[in-house]
Amino acid sequence: MGRPVTGPTPPPPGTERRLHVLTPLRRAWVPVGATAGLVAQQGERAQEWALALPVWLRLAVLAGLVLVFGTYGFLSWWFTHYAVTDTELRIRTGLLFRRTAHIRLDRVQAIDVTRPLLARVAGVAALRIDVIGTEDKDELAFLAERDAVALRAELLARAAGFAPAEATALGEAPERELLRVPVRDLVVSLLLSLDAWAAIAAGLGGPVLVWTLSSNPWATLVALLPLLGAGWKGSAARFLAGYDWRVAESPDGLRLDHGLLDRAHETVPPGRVQTVRIVEPLLWRRRGWVRVELNVAGSKNGILVPVAGREAAHALIARVLPGADPAALAFAPSPRRGARWVVPVWWKGYGLAVSQELFAARRGRLCRRTEIVPHAKVQSVRRTQGPWERMRGVADVHVDTGAGNTVTARLRAADEAGALLYAQANRSRTSRATARPDRWMA
Repeated sequence: MGRPVTGPTPPPPGTERRLHVLTPLRRAWVPVGATAGLVAQQGERAQEWALALPVWLRLAVLAGLVLVFGTYGFLSWWFTHYAVTDTELRIRTGLLFRRTAHIRLDRVQAIDVTRPLLARVAGVAALRIDVIGTEDKDELAFLAERDAVALRAELLARAAGFAPAEATALGEAPERELLRVPVRDLVVSLLLSLDAWAAIAAGLGGPVLVWTLSSNPWATLVALLPLLGAGWKGSAARFLAGYDWRVAESPDGLRLDHGLLDRAHETVPPGRVQTVRIVEPLLWRRRGWVRVELNVAGSKNGILVPVAGREAAHALIARVLPGADPAALAFAPSPRRGARWVVPVWWKGYGLAVSQELFAARRGRLCRRTEIVPHAKVQSVRRTQGPWERMRGVADVHVDTGAGNTVTARLRAADEAGALLYAQANRSRTSRATARPDRWMA
């Protein structure tokens, strides 16, 4: 039995509901952002046009824009409804062009609760729903925090096959904390990341270089914005997103809570993880730290933990890939005789390990990446060999998974690659036959 979520009594199935009354404020920012982008693009012409107008007319234009944007936000909220039926979540949106999304509950992959900074201040949250077979998430933004948590619990219970009345009574599934990333470890890991320093250097040095060469403020501004964005994404944004990273276990999967300004509550569904990637930057290895990334079918949840000790990371991987033991994998390097002429120096970073449950390939020397895929998740196996590889007697073996990801064992001996192709196809077929069904709250 889960932890009941206190909140208003859910309406009967099929009853249409509205989003939170503060939603129009968020919707109004869409045309505001578009207008700001248009003004920034026009640059000097927009400035000249504004200065040519009298003050009263500028104020009138500003008031008119506020009225138009506010009306758009209100009407957009007014025409948005959602309803939960016995079989689907239905979302109707659109002011001029109506759109109705029918989300089958048995196709729900994951439901995340996100709380941006201003939304946390206002006490609201957004639900983002992953559905099998779609690239983009459907979103309900915004709901009162209590309603969002209650609706998430109800949808997950119904996706697991519980009856509507029972799903409402179950509430949120209990959880047990497995790991919490200390803030100090997160900060040190970023300081030891070469890509973070490269992003900062590009963000600061790029605009200076453009200004030095062109002396044009608008060209510098155009170069500044994307470079600053890249620098922000590679450094400060990673800290903000990884702050207070917490991993917990519950019947509906592993739960990830993280974020300093925008708080996210994500779920890694059980049995849906296709590939796990262990990333080991050069300066992290002495401390035994790794980052674990995921490839989940139909979901954009890409990171399991931003930094953790190797043993703790392996324990988490065993949770998302039951039966997997990454520590027991024994990697065989590519053959020196042929590989060193195909990829000089870097060939030493390639390795392959195959166990009873896993297919794993390793690459990289400065930043070592180990990709692991369970045999049961393999959709197809391919062997490729270019002209130069054929001359040197080596070949690549590609393993494709259901999420569109490919794990490649590079530069294997040609005979070994041929035998691996058929052996892996057989292992995948037999593993799929004995795999556990993917099911919520199983």
